Amino acid sequence: MNRSVARAEGAVDPVDEVLPLPQLVTYGVQHVLAFYAGAVLIPIILSGALGLSHEQLIHLINADLFTCGIASILQAGGIGNVGVRLPLLQGVTFTAVSPMIAIGLSAGGGVPGLLLIYGSVIVAGACTFFAAPHFARLLRYFPPAVTGTVILIIGIALLPVAASDVVNGVGPHRMQDPVALKNVLYGLATLAVIVAIQRFFRGFVSTIAVLLGLVAGTLLAWVCGDAHFDSVLQAPAFGYTTPFHFGLPTFNLFAILSMLIVMLITMIETTGDVYATGEIVQRRIRPDDIARAIRADGAATFLGGILNSFPYTCFAENVGLVRLTQIKSRWVVVAAGVVMLMLGSMPKAAAVVAAIPHPVLGGAALAMFAAVAVVGIQTLSRVDFNDHRNIVIVGTSLGLGMLVTAQPNLAAAFPGWAQTVFGSGITLAAITAILLNLLFNHVGRGSLSPAAAVAGRPGGLIGLDAVNSMDAETFEETFGGLVENTPWVLERAWAMRPFADTLALRAAFQNALITGSSEEQLQLMNSFADLGSAADAHNDYRLDPAEAGAGDLDADARREVHEMAQAYRGHFGFPLIVCARDIERYQRAVLEGWSRMANAVAVERAAGLIEIARIANARFNDLVADANPIQTARARAYRNA
Repeated sequence: MNRSVARAEGAVDPVDEVLPLPQLVTYGVQHVLAFYAGAVLIPIILSGALGLSHEQLIHLINADLFTCGIASILQAGGIGNVGVRLPLLQGVTFTAVSPMIAIGLSAGGGVPGLLLIYGSVIVAGACTFFAAPHFARLLRYFPPAVTGTVILIIGIALLPVAASDVVNGVGPHRMQDPVALKNVLYGLATLAVIVAIQRFFRGFVSTIAVLLGLVAGTLLAWVCGDAHFDSVLQAPAFGYTTPFHFGLPTFNLFAILSMLIVMLITMIETTGDVYATGEIVQRRIRPDDIARAIRADGAATFLGGILNSFPYTCFAENVGLVRLTQIKSRWVVVAAGVVMLMLGSMPKAAAVVAAIPHPVLGGAALAMFAAVAVVGIQTLSRVDFNDHRNIVIVGTSLGLGMLVTAQPNLAAAFPGWAQTVFGSGITLAAITAILLNLLFNHVGRGSLSPAAAVAGRPGGLIGLDAVNSMDAETFEETFGGLVENTPWVLERAWAMRPFADTLALRAAFQNALITGSSEEQLQLMNSFADLGSAADAHNDYRLDPAEAGAGDLDADARREVHEMAQAYRGHFGFPLIVCARDIERYQRAVLEGWSRMANAVAVERAAGLIEIARIANARFNDLVADANPIQTARARAYRNA
């Protein structure tokens, strides 16, 4: 049901639903716990690199949490044309870590380095805010092949971060230490609790599985003496972040350019996160949604430079949490923003959260980051991989992204200006996907990249452009075998031209099947032979079982199947139709043939049409096999492994 229909019927969109206060608080705290480790990690890394004091680090953490709260409320709640109004929680982007360290060290580190960082952050945030609507107009350059790749690599590239938390930074030379084993057990126990709750509980309990997993893991670590809350007593009760706490920012052209590159990459990451969240909450993402999301990023980044924080983007961790919990209300993220404002103003409260051991956080992060990767896979499922160009775009981008993810020190081999790109698998994969999409689909399209091959036959490959220009007779000759050469199906599929891609061509046959009248559908069904009939060269359906490896029946068994099939046809008036490519379904249908005659005619008729659609899909795959030999060879190798 779309949003307009839902409103017309008085229903509340799950994204806009305001949950009861106890649930808002509980789910909001869960979001904060899920993102907390990543939120405080960047100030810790930056503080160590610039040589800041412990007191300065505490202020950076509080400022970060406080600004995260404002940014999340702005993004999820929205003000005017700022904020996408989806359950997206904001945090400091990991992409900015290396450039900020380089900027800070260029000024000698310490507070002077921090002030130079803040100057570049303020300018980059303002530029991002005003560039948002222009960037949104470029969305045609971000098809599912690009966005799906970015979402997938975001999830995959973050998994090593979770793994590092699970082992708590223990290197490979110390993995046999009892401490390392204990850390891994904490992480695995947390993950096991999350999975067990989602398996055995329903309703509210299952939706707070991550929170309960974190609590259980922390309690286990506390019982074992590895979780300590002494810092809670030592922390002050209240603390506030003030604008320009460290002094007025300084500005440098090179630093600003570096941060602008970071924000360009951040816009790409935000686009991927917005699309991922749109997939989860089942909302169509439009250009103005992307513009509002990027405006919120720009506004939060600008504010971050003033409030002693850093560049902001949508946090992938919490996209994964929305996926796991299926709690789609954006007001839960607003509640999380309020909690972060409190944590940023109450160091004691923040100290409680900080007491969660890293291995416990890592165990929960494994589930959430993997869930983000799954969203990427879902997005890629809409990609037309019969078009070899998409295989090159996705495969190359993922390969380069994994290169940097698996070898994080690779960036050191490049000059400073290039380390921003080669320092992050997410960044490199995103840029590669965008550039390859431009190269293959938008630059010199006619000369550099032929139209996708749709069908392969002895006379040569047939491209999509050729299919769209076919007359009805040629179309029926080429694709008639998909539907037993039934004229009305082919005529209606042909009438749906032009086809944007092979997925649209495939869908045309499915749509044609659905639109047939009862008489036409009965005609189509009766064009199929009876199971067990002797195979001949004139009926594809008789050959399907042998092609699928399901036709090894001796003479007696074939006779029994044929007798059952004839009885079925005599009872219902149409043959028993089963897609033999799904061998298990085929064998089950053969075994259950006699018992199925107790079903209603309408049930068996519907089942037969579904099987015809499966058969057409299987034959379509065969038809495009010669047109796409690389993909076909890989699929067959995987199937036969």
